[in-house]
Formats: sequence, C-alpha cells, structure tokens
Amino acid sequence: MMVARIDVRSLSKSFTLHTQGGVRIPVFAGLDLRVHAGECVCLHGPSGAGKSTLLRSLYANYKPDSGEILVMHDGAAIDLASAEPWRVVEVRRRTVGYVSQFLRVIPRVPTRDIVAEPARIWGLPGEEADARAGDLLSRLNIPRRLWSLAPATFSGGEQQRVNIARSFVVDYPVLLLDEPTASLDAANRQIVIALIREAKARGTAVVGIFHDAEVREAVADRLFEVAQFQRAA
Repeated sequence: MMVARIDVRSLSKSFTLHTQGGVRIPVFAGLDLRVHAGECVCLHGPSGAGKSTLLRSLYANYKPDSGEILVMHDGAAIDLASAEPWRVVEVRRRTVGYVSQFLRVIPRVPTRDIVAEPARIWGLPGEEADARAGDLLSRLNIPRRLWSLAPATFSGGEQQRVNIARSFVVDYPVLLLDEPTASLDAANRQIVIALIREAKARGTAVVGIFHDAEVREAVADRLFEVAQFQRAA
C-alpha cells in the first residue's frame, strides 16, 4: 500500500486587499491533492493559476480559507491548516523542507554554517552536520574557499545552490521546491535533478514548480493542474 505523505482535502484560498476597499481575489476552491512517498508532483498551469499560493499553503506560509492540509509527521497526520504555530515549526524542522527561489539568511553567517543548521536542528552531531554540508557544497560546485564566507555577496546562482544544499542536508520526508533551478546553468541543473531523484528513491514526497521543461520531464511523476480548481470572485 502506498503511503500518502501529503493529503490535501477541499482546500480553498482567497486574498482580501484591505488597502483597496476589501477587494477579494479568489485563487482556488475545493482543491484535493494526495502525494505519496517516493513521488514527485509538478504543480502546473499558467501564470496566476495559484501554483505558488498552493506551495506556500503546503508550507503553512499562507492560511487557507477552508480545507485540510494533512502531513504525516512522526507517524501521525498533522493538519497544517489548523495547527498551532509551535507545531508548524516542529513539522518544518523535521518533516517538511522548502526550497524557495531566494536565499534568506542572517548576515555574516558562514555559508557552511547556513547549510549545516537544519542538520544540527535535526539532532545530528556538529561534525556530521558540517560534513554533510561540505559534501553538498562540493557537489553543487561551491568552492571551499567560499564556505567560511557569508553568501550575501555571492552570485544569484551560487546563492540558489547554497539554498538547495541547505534543504537537502537532511532527508526530509517531504520536500517543497519552488523553481529550484531557475538561476542555474545546465551542469548544475543536472546535479539538482540527481538530488531530487535520490530523494525520491529514499521515499521523499516532492511537490514542485518547475518551469524548466527539461527538469520537469526528468523528475516529475505526474502533473497537477492547479487551474482546474480556480474559482470566480
């Protein structure tokens, strides 16, 4: 029997623009999505369909109007749509990893420490966390001479690779990927493809937005058309 790591039920989301007279912007309604262990689902649809909104909802950055976002965490289904903030933090630390398009870190923190931090939070000893971070930085072609430097002055592609390394440094059961290869060259895109495939082989459930057709075809098991759940105002 396949294990569902994410089970989204009847999810609805809209935005209210309070600075513009309370105008309501509908996004989607009645959305259902189930993602199993070892499966990669690509969120698909035109610009404005709600792909990013759905991905951020799965990470509990956005609170839905209604519905459930059930994530398997420590053997139990946690509804991130209604969970207390402390529970959301716990789920993010140990179950759900997220790769955004941008690296947001505390200034002046060395690159290797940034990458190793999730592994330390996960409970790995410092040396093992540092070793994992170094292995990923090497694999993603971040020169060793940069590891002790803060990534604020790195190129966009280097920052994105640091971001990817940080999210793959532990074996999250669930990975959410928002255009993980947007700033990367062809060689580094192939490395990220390999990392995603390895995560799937470990049983990670992956949900991502991949505008790059080559990446999408290489990692996605199926497309999920978000636009079919769009609703009228």
